[in-house]
Amino acid sequence: MSSEPLGFRHKHLLGIEGLQPFEIRDLLDRADGFVDLNRRADKKLQLLKGLTQINLFFESSTRTQTSFELAGKRLGADVVNMSVASSSMKKGETLIDTAMTLNAMHPDVLVVRHQDSGAVALLARHVRCAVINAGDGAHEHPTQALLDALTIRRRKGRIEGLTVAICGDILHSRVARSNILLLLAMGARVRVVAPTTLLPAGIASFGVDVFTDMQRGLEDADIVMMLRLQMERMQGSFVPSLSEYFHFYGLTYDKLRAAKPDALIMHPGPMNRGVEIDGVVADDIDRSAILDQVEMGVAVRMAVLDVLTRHLRGEAA
Repeated sequence: MSSEPLGFRHKHLLGIEGLQPFEIRDLLDRADGFVDLNRRADKKLQLLKGLTQINLFFESSTRTQTSFELAGKRLGADVVNMSVASSSMKKGETLIDTAMTLNAMHPDVLVVRHQDSGAVALLARHVRCAVINAGDGAHEHPTQALLDALTIRRRKGRIEGLTVAICGDILHSRVARSNILLLLAMGARVRVVAPTTLLPAGIASFGVDVFTDMQRGLEDADIVMMLRLQMERMQGSFVPSLSEYFHFYGLTYDKLRAAKPDALIMHPGPMNRGVEIDGVVADDIDRSAILDQVEMGVAVRMAVLDVLTRHLRGEAA
């Protein structure tokens, strides 16, 4: 009997925390195959034929919602986007009420984005279907970390042993948290680079190297991952001004010289050009992987939908 561990074994995907390296690898391997499918003229499969996917976004995100919608439709699912802004949630309905309502509709997969950390996990405890976390507060954004990992693996051939510098608003970023957890699990060396006002207390305990100087933080990095300044989550003044922030922490070619000559540039989007990153750097054809990240996002979400519905299709894990 094979001693190799099995693939992804969870009912939900609520975060990277708790996933084993072999489970992450299984998702990335599956997503690899979907990249090739998405580049064909005929992109449609029937893996999820007859299944219903509901995208429930309490917090707007055109990019993520569109990516999940494309992923579901390309696998043959019936996809429904629920507009929370016009729903009874605005009239005082609780998350538990919403869960009960959704259960009565018998969806097979629920994709949830919520502004509060932990809200997606709460919903998952009260619905019968599989739940995918599309971002909750400043907690986690697991499919973003997976698509970033797939982008890195396809461009660099590996994740293990690479030095990844995550730069910017670490404090408010669920993308940073999920990426740190995944990259460390897969054997990368992770640095965080930010002003002290945008660093969470105890961040070093995650196993990352912490820098407040951009030049030192980027030194010999293989990957430079920029983060958006999350102004909507900031209460108070975290940076003196946007122009000063760009001067010290915005990615320019001058700062990029500290990284390796072939360092990959990444950004989860949407970008604030001239704040986190210079436009010419973002558009660098050879070094920027920002559009690759968008492409990998659809493939990764297809892989997640695939593994979370296998039991409904009578397939073994």
